[in-house]
Amino acid sequence: MTNPPAITLAERLSRLAALRTQMDAAGVRAVLLGATSSLRYFTGLVWHPSERLCGVIVHADGRLEYVCPRFELEKVAGIVGVPGEIVTWEEHENPYALVADRMGPAGRLAVDDQIALFMFLGLRRALGDERLTDAGPMINRLRRCKSPAEIALMTRAKAITIEVHRRAWQSLTPGVLTSEVTRFIDEQHRLLNGGTGSSFCIVSFAEDTALPHGGETDRALTEGDMVLIDTGTTLDGYNSDITRSYVFGEATPRVRRIWDIEKEAQAAAFAAAALGKPCESVDDAARTVLVRHGLGPGYQLPGTPHRTGHGIGLDVHESPNLVRGDSTPLEVGMCFSNEPMIVVPGVFGVRLEDHFHMTSSGPKWFTNPQFSLDDPFGDLGAFES
Repeated sequence: MTNPPAITLAERLSRLAALRTQMDAAGVRAVLLGATSSLRYFTGLVWHPSERLCGVIVHADGRLEYVCPRFELEKVAGIVGVPGEIVTWEEHENPYALVADRMGPAGRLAVDDQIALFMFLGLRRALGDERLTDAGPMINRLRRCKSPAEIALMTRAKAITIEVHRRAWQSLTPGVLTSEVTRFIDEQHRLLNGGTGSSFCIVSFAEDTALPHGGETDRALTEGDMVLIDTGTTLDGYNSDITRSYVFGEATPRVRRIWDIEKEAQAAAFAAAALGKPCESVDDAARTVLVRHGLGPGYQLPGTPHRTGHGIGLDVHESPNLVRGDSTPLEVGMCFSNEPMIVVPGVFGVRLEDHFHMTSSGPKWFTNPQFSLDDPFGDLGAFES
């Protein structure tokens, strides 16, 4: 199976046009995007953030001005995805003064909410508080609803990762170290994803599974251990992020009970995801299941110590989130993890994490939830390479 096409220039131009509509409504003259995922989202330029300002000024009048160090000019010119002018600064010069100069003496600049604080402070010194505002609400309003092209990329990335999960499960042997499984997962991601490895990987055995982001020891696998693996990769920048929990050997009755409650909570969260409903209602549905089984309430343990889910796209964690207090209405194109993890402190944890996206008829899974505790991938089917 061939990968879906990358995001096109036409789609990026459409995104910029939508951003300028937001700018007009907010009375903003320009938006500055730093070396963040939003820079990639709007322009296709991928740049590693550092102490040097590299980004783009999106002007309300239609102009794009890329800003970068002079010694990076040729490189930036070769990888920009949307054409625009490139303005540069030398090492001894102040890049924030350059931004102020390109802005002119009047008008407000909205600043990428993901840039580093020291960069914002530099802009503040150059422009003053009264000329700066937060671009986050405008950017997030556009990024949170994914296009068909974005959903296709994430669908493929998640299909790759679930197959890697299956291979990791089949590879487990007594005594294998978590570090060895981590390396295996990265190798399999590279094999199936054109050389792109794991974007992250958490492998936990036994009581380390009670720690949501894993323990610090390189633990060896033994018979009867709970196994929790959480990993992902990227395709054209778009993320997968899937967790599976099962037992190496025979599960105890207590583990079976908690696993069954986890699966029920994940299903309840999915069923509660209805267009127009607030994001927090999904979290509430999962927690209602836990309370009915005597777990929680709230973040109390045994129970769920974190939100039910997060948004996902070019960042593995994006807003909005499926969490109490997030009243953002669910819309077509929104994409979320569904992972109401249950932790039994110091003993074990169970996290089943799959993702769904909102369609005009309700939520749709990217990947099918775990088949069962004893046969985690029984309904996976053949992987299309």
